[in-house]
Amino acid sequence: MSGKIGVNYGREGDNLPSPYESIQIMKSIKVGQIKLNDSNPEILTLLSGTKIHVAVTVPNDDIIRIGSNDSMAEQWVRNNILPHYPDTMIRFVLVGDRVVNSNMDVNGTMEQSLVPAMRGIKSALTAHGVKNVKVSTTLGMDVVQTRFPPSNSTFQSDISDSVMPKLLKFVNGTKSVVFVDVYPYFAWSANPTNISLDFALFGGNITHTDPGSGLVYTNLLDQMLDSVTFAIEKLGFRNIRLAISRTGWPTAGDIDQVGANIYNAATYNRNLIRKMTSKQPLGTPKSPGLIIPTFISSLYDENRKIGPETERHWGMLHTNGTPVYEIDLTGNRKISEYKPLPPAINNVPYKGKLWCEVAPWVNEMSLPAALSNVCSIDNETCAALAPGKDCYEPVSVVWHASYAFSSYWAKFRSQGAICSFNGLARETTVDPSKFSVNSGSGQ
Repeated sequence: MSGKIGVNYGREGDNLPSPYESIQIMKSIKVGQIKLNDSNPEILTLLSGTKIHVAVTVPNDDIIRIGSNDSMAEQWVRNNILPHYPDTMIRFVLVGDRVVNSNMDVNGTMEQSLVPAMRGIKSALTAHGVKNVKVSTTLGMDVVQTRFPPSNSTFQSDISDSVMPKLLKFVNGTKSVVFVDVYPYFAWSANPTNISLDFALFGGNITHTDPGSGLVYTNLLDQMLDSVTFAIEKLGFRNIRLAISRTGWPTAGDIDQVGANIYNAATYNRNLIRKMTSKQPLGTPKSPGLIIPTFISSLYDENRKIGPETERHWGMLHTNGTPVYEIDLTGNRKISEYKPLPPAINNVPYKGKLWCEVAPWVNEMSLPAALSNVCSIDNETCAALAPGKDCYEPVSVVWHASYAFSSYWAKFRSQGAICSFNGLARETTVDPSKFSVNSGSGQ
């Protein structure tokens, strides 16, 4: 397995460089591996003759079809792998993306089809003499029920009793690896009071000793990886290796998304690269000396991703291909050789009041449908916008949508609602009701 740093080449953005330009950029910054969310034939053709290793993905929507019929697996391999292999250095086929998760229906058709689909793909590859392409799938950290300390880790009980033993038996039998999305940012930002930022950013100034195993940890990533390894061992598999399908740190986020800034992102990724490209593989305290294939998320900021603002700011490059911050993927550049970074100003959780408003870049034509949808979900959300009510005026779709978004978010935020509304809204520290005619009587 390659110890060269990989990147996730996602394409959910407007005006991204073309695939040809993107591959030229990746070659210039010495990307060692690329992970695709599909098996795009144009990109795979353009990668022909390069030394870049590639991980392709079977979309979740294809799993049931492939898992139910070996001929479908054969067809997928014939259409997506054989036209490009071996000239394009495909090394992994990932069947599905986070199909196994904490919310999965263990009796669902897709979940039941996952391992058969993996077996079908592997059998088809073997039948065509393709022996050095490993088949796996991608897991999220939510499959682990208990993470800290790592030695106490177990998988979620329903997953542990159903799909995981079958999945691990396949991985073990084919000498493959388990791909896991590992984001110390999310673990730290959910608990910044009790988890040190230095520990999350590989600062090396803090250590934690696992009371169960006696292993000493100097960073959060190793703790998270080893929690998966311990959970795997509890199911009877002792030699299964891990790969990191996604990791990174966001450069920007919503007002209440602590620590999402360029300083932390650059620090995290630089230190991650230094660890993973060490001439003597470091592994983790539980699995020392092992190469861990690692794919940074992501190559570009992707402005069409939905969700919290951080979702659109994981890129090492802006959408025009220019760097968000200096980075050396080879690991040869010393940390001291980089130019100073802009100071981090949001490493402490925001304590003030927040509202949700229509984002200033939004086309008003897209608001009526969103407004109608929000108001239909909960009757109380838009009650004050009715004619004659406190917040009816000004009669503006922007004002009405801002009120509805903010009202809905305020009511359901504790249940996981976010101020996004498919990219139409943003957080603000200014009460939108101050701009209504009946100032102060609205939201």
